[in-house]
Amino acid sequence: MPRITLDDVEYNTEDLSDHGKATLASLQFLEGQLSSIRNEIVIYQTARQSYIATLKAEINESGIEPIPKTDKLSD
Repeated sequence: MPRITLDDVEYNTEDLSDHGKATLASLQFLEGQLSSIRNEIVIYQTARQSYIATLKAEINESGIEPIPKTDKLSD
């Protein structure tokens, strides 16, 4: 028997009305979409870190000096 747990309470999904089953299907679809988005975010973060590392290496190899910080407050 398929089950769902909500707030640490387990329910039999076969006891749901048609509307409840449709809502459960929507929730399950949403959970899958969120999982995919989380995986995409990890990929983007990894790519971002790679680009940053490559850019830092390029800056170091080129001998580019950082812009000095100033203590002046802008008006």
